[in-house]
Amino acid sequence: MRRIALITLCTLFAATAAFAEEAKKPLSPPAKAEATVKGKKITVDYSAPSKRGRAIMGELVPYGKVWRTGANAATTLTTEADLMIGSLHVPAGKYTLYTIPGEKEWTLIVNKQTGQWGSDYDEAKDLGRVKMTVAPVKDTVEQFNIAVKETLALTWENTKAWVPVIVH
Repeated sequence: MRRIALITLCTLFAATAAFAEEAKKPLSPPAKAEATVKGKKITVDYSAPSKRGRAIMGELVPYGKVWRTGANAATTLTTEADLMIGSLHVPAGKYTLYTIPGEKEWTLIVNKQTGQWGSDYDEAKDLGRVKMTVAPVKDTVEQFNIAVKETLALTWENTKAWVPVIVH
């Protein structure tokens, strides 16, 4: 009888711990996009929000306004090499990425300020801005995603925005 009670207690404890761990998962977990091009590493650190039944483009992420490009802390780009992102020269270093989404065109903002909360944007610290190509995606993308290699691509809900990236 004691053994059954002990097994039941252990099972209950394990289930409670597993439930508590699941409850602690953030709604917008940390994510990372990485590429090594010409021996140089490019990394984008961001938080990846999910759609969770919400209307995203034009609603949660309004058109025509600066967006933190993810969730939580500011999205950062770290590069070991000088880059050309579209027509913008980006020296090796660490930067914050913001965007201005639009229905037909997005603007990528590379900002020299780092370490701030995602919504603490200071336009005076912009390194520069570049236009991004926008296209619809076939299948709905539940979780915001950033990918980097020959392009810097942002995909969420029914939209993909991208700009070419060249390593110098």
